[in-house]
Amino acid sequence: MADADVPGQGPGTKAGAGTAEGPARRILRSETLLVLALSLGASAASALISFLGSVTKPGGLKDQAATLNGSHAPGRPWLDLAWQLFGIATALVPVALVAHLLLRERAGGLRAIGFDRRRPGFDLSRGTGVAAVIGGSGLLLYLGARAAGFNLTVVPEALPDVWWKVPVLIASAVQNAVVEEVIVVGYLLRRLGQLGWGPMAALAASSVLRGSYHLYQGIGGFFGNLVMGVLFVLLYRRWGRVGPLVAAHALIDIVAFVGYALLAGKVGWLPTP
Repeated sequence: MADADVPGQGPGTKAGAGTAEGPARRILRSETLLVLALSLGASAASALISFLGSVTKPGGLKDQAATLNGSHAPGRPWLDLAWQLFGIATALVPVALVAHLLLRERAGGLRAIGFDRRRPGFDLSRGTGVAAVIGGSGLLLYLGARAAGFNLTVVPEALPDVWWKVPVLIASAVQNAVVEEVIVVGYLLRRLGQLGWGPMAALAASSVLRGSYHLYQGIGGFFGNLVMGVLFVLLYRRWGRVGPLVAAHALIDIVAFVGYALLAGKVGWLPTP
């Protein structure tokens, strides 16, 4: 994609600035749909099917479980590890595709959306603050939604007790954060801006998409992540970087995954299947 195809976009251009016209708009629209079909758009469709299966299954939602990190080869830890690493690596391919597309656009790759090493202190400090606010409120929302029967019992991990368990959980958390924030915030908002979407419409699209691919957790998972999506879009527009959002998301998931591994079955307030 040459510079002439995307007016107003360059290394120093803010996300979403400038709009494409004519053939360039059609190319960007197709490109965006393909990226989503290979990543979070497909996850949203899968989550919707899973949710429909859950609500039509006898019994309440809270009596069903949604496992986030499960074993792929029970009783065979080395094979299981290979599958875990394979899954994490292949999930990051759409991020590599986005980086490639932004490089072809001569926008500076992922630097165009603020996912680089220019401001590590800023990213980590802001991300830690956001994680502290969202993590606690998100847990309360989940517990309330499950108690009301609107959510499945979320099982953050069901891996065997082997040496690689915690490292894999941390890697899975980081992978989730990178994929979601790079694609559903940085990339999607940039492309929607180039396609002429207004700020509110782009915010709604990003937030609804985030909620949709969490539908497998239940209605609570949808609305909780939709609210998180709104906040993340607003913070991205304020900071101009997805770096803090990746840090926040990774910290939230690390605490959830590793915390569950340490506390499940040992405290009464944490639901288990």
